[in-house]
Amino acid sequence: MEITVIPLGTGSISVGDYIADIKQYLCDKNVAHSMHDMGTVVAGTTEELLQLAREIHLIPFTKGAERVITNITLDERLDLDRKLGEKQQSISRRLRERKVS
Repeated sequence: MEITVIPLGTGSISVGDYIADIKQYLCDKNVAHSMHDMGTVVAGTTEELLQLAREIHLIPFTKGAERVITNITLDERLDLDRKLGEKQQSISRRLRERKVS
């Protein structure tokens, strides 16, 4: 799942402290994830991910945000058991085979 959390009504245009809280929450729960500039990719079952999305969505409210917009992209495959990072490895392998960096 890719999740992006946008706290609004915080009195600041910066969301870094809110994102740091979310990162800390994921680390404390030992959730496999990869954070990038525009969101976070999290691994797990659909049930786990939807529950986690709800929990992450609520974090900015506990820190004073008046409104939170959360975007979720859920990618589920039933034919393969994929791990976080395998798609990037697959693309890197394909590029090496093409001799492209």
